[in-house]
Amino acid sequence: MRTKTYRPLLILMDIQLPGMDGQELTRQLRRDPTWRDVIIVALTAYAMKGDQDNAFAAGCDGYITKLINSRTFASLV
Repeated sequence: MRTKTYRPLLILMDIQLPGMDGQELTRQLRRDPTWRDVIIVALTAYAMKGDQDNAFAAGCDGYITKLINSRTFASLV
């Protein structure tokens, strides 16, 4: 059996995932050299003071809050 591997250039990481939050998953990805240079952008409904800092501390490269403005989304990413 042949296994395909896929490594994206960009991950839009939802912070509120079932079972494990996106910040923890981001930390795990950053510890793995294979994923260390993939761009991770937090995509979240959280918009409280400090949430963006927490996402960057976890290893996210960017932070976008929902509701997404479809006119500016591409330029933000």
